[in-house]
Amino acid sequence: MISSHSHADNDGTEHDHSHDHVPKVTQDSERRIFWVMCLTGGYMILQAIGGLLSGSLALLADSGHMLSDTAALALAWFAFRLASKPADTKRSYGYHRFQILAAFTNGLTLFFIAGWIIFEAIGRLMQPGEVLGGMMLVVACGGLAINILGFLLLHHGDRHNVNMQGALLHVMGDLLGSIAAIIAALIILLTGWMAADPILSVLVALIILKSAYGLVRRAGHILLEGTPENLDMALIRDKLIAYLPDIIDVHHMHAWSLTAEKPIVTMHVQVRPSADLETMLREINAFLLSEFDIDHATLQLEHDNCPQD
Repeated sequence: MISSHSHADNDGTEHDHSHDHVPKVTQDSERRIFWVMCLTGGYMILQAIGGLLSGSLALLADSGHMLSDTAALALAWFAFRLASKPADTKRSYGYHRFQILAAFTNGLTLFFIAGWIIFEAIGRLMQPGEVLGGMMLVVACGGLAINILGFLLLHHGDRHNVNMQGALLHVMGDLLGSIAAIIAALIILLTGWMAADPILSVLVALIILKSAYGLVRRAGHILLEGTPENLDMALIRDKLIAYLPDIIDVHHMHAWSLTAEKPIVTMHVQVRPSADLETMLREINAFLLSEFDIDHATLQLEHDNCPQD
């Protein structure tokens, strides 16, 4: 029996136990989130003032969303900064999982924001107030321009990173809020129908809730160390046995994610007595990398099938 931990690069070569377990955090992603955070926080103040002066719930809701987003983006940015710290004896995988905690927290805040918007909208529908459509339109158009810029900055970043996805969802919610405020302002200017403001605010809140649920579900799955959604463990087992004739059985298979883009796999592989274990190790890792994009696997190679737990 031989136990081996292996980490293969794209060329299929192995690393020994001394390799760094922590995936690299791109400075590009960190920089993009920082600038979007500054843009969002700066315009949030202007939009809140515009909402108070115009009496628009849609603008106030969007500015409240932007306030939360500024905090959420700051949390996401801090998560990237923290994840760049090297691993140590207490945290062998480093601080990279903090990104998932940040994404999970951001998703939860979206639920509270949507609830507040719906609560305020119901109050406005029961007791309508005067809304200055002209001022509302100007402020909302400015917010839309800022949100489009922020969306483009994040959209061209690492979209597979769940921390970036959480930040992107917040900005998308702001963008939708600005669009809703513009539509509400136009309706008020053209028809004088003040109810358009809270009604469109509720529509945005429902869209935010849908996005929040998806983010919390995905981040929670990773935090609970669930099997990565793109990995079929039975398929991996069957393909390994079919690909390498010296493999008799594959069992005790486990897979989880350090981050959304970083799967980790462990397994026991029973091989024929005549098989060369070092050669098998290289071939298995090369196969996992080429077929399933798994570059971090801990393998136990054995001649006899160990007892099942």
